[in-house]
Amino acid sequence: MKSNINRRGFLKTTAFASAFFIVPRHVLGRGFIAPSDKLNVGFIGCGKQSPGLINSFLKTNQVEFVAASDVFQQKTERFITNVNKFYQAQNNTDRKSINAYTDFRQLLERKDVDAVIIALPDHWHAAAAVRACAAGKDVYCEKPLSLTVAEGRAMVNAARKHHRVFQTGSMQRSWNEFRQAVELVRNGYIGDVTEVKINVGGPPKDFDLASETVPDGLDWQAWLGPNTIERPYHKDLAPTIEYEAKMWPNWRNYKDFGGGSMTDWGAHMFDIAQWGLDMDNSGPVKLTYPSGIANAKDGLVYEYANGIKMTHQTVKGSQSCTFVGTKGEVYVARGVLKTTPDESLKTKVIGDNEIRVYKSTNHYQDFIDAIKKRSQPICDVETGHRTATVCNIGNIAYQLQRSLQWNPAKEKFIGDEEANMLLHRPIKKEWKV
Repeated sequence: MKSNINRRGFLKTTAFASAFFIVPRHVLGRGFIAPSDKLNVGFIGCGKQSPGLINSFLKTNQVEFVAASDVFQQKTERFITNVNKFYQAQNNTDRKSINAYTDFRQLLERKDVDAVIIALPDHWHAAAAVRACAAGKDVYCEKPLSLTVAEGRAMVNAARKHHRVFQTGSMQRSWNEFRQAVELVRNGYIGDVTEVKINVGGPPKDFDLASETVPDGLDWQAWLGPNTIERPYHKDLAPTIEYEAKMWPNWRNYKDFGGGSMTDWGAHMFDIAQWGLDMDNSGPVKLTYPSGIANAKDGLVYEYANGIKMTHQTVKGSQSCTFVGTKGEVYVARGVLKTTPDESLKTKVIGDNEIRVYKSTNHYQDFIDAIKKRSQPICDVETGHRTATVCNIGNIAYQLQRSLQWNPAKEKFIGDEEANMLLHRPIKKEWKV
């Protein structure tokens, strides 16, 4: 009798459990991701970066794009076409439809969207990311993470407040040559680090483009978005697909929308420097402007509290990061790792008992894994913010043409209110973060 009762109870329990696991994830709550289930992903900003991201994420076979948003209709249509081409190449007809939105806030209202990929121009990052976190979406946001220091901190705060997984698109952290460089430096294979050299382009410039006719299908006011300053349309900022095929959009070169090469490439190479110096949660304390040079575009020297100096330079060759130590150097660029004077260090196997950094071999899979585990990915929002901060305060020093003292804990300049005013920018009330 007791055995029969126990058996009936067990069957009731297992029947309930089975029913539980087939309930859609959005019914169960934002934290639940079924291990065998694909993530429903919304894509925000369908410009030139989108085709590569489409392939990178779809190749994991763990996501479904269910929504796309852009203020340029032809680019949203291209996004949907590219996703369909990917599936067609795999003879995959079992897929969900993609809904298009001009206003990404409508996309964020969808309860079935688990995560979003943000590939908008930099002046839009914070407005979109903060709202995505508040809507309960996990976030993958392209680098540089933010246009200003204040907006970067707002993104960190939003991710923490709403318990979101947030990956910054600094994919070099998931590449072997950069991880190897960082572990060589962290383990003292070139002795004590005395200097880091960052070879990337310079700061942004003031707006100087003429007015052109807005192409059909583009909502120009929506593209300008949070900016309070009106700017005329020009194809260099938001090119048509035909023009975009010949170039990368140049909005990144103008202060209103980006931070020049200082943030565009700097967000990659200063990021590796921060990683190698174990400064992901901090930053430099001093910035020295090049002596006697007006309107300098390179030569800025950062200094950390431990005395290590980091020089921004623009020289011929690939964008790179060079660690200089008391016993040698490590030079790393995309696809290139050089160690001197000991050339064998580049293939040195770092032991398990040595200092190891977070290992990711696929930046996009790492984001997906972090969502499933509810853990921090390799380039968490705080890390992305700190790297963007290094770039942004460097641009401020170049703009003001003077040396500055920086407090990385308080994220303020010391004794310079004019510089502190540049840590944020005027934003339309509708898009406050």
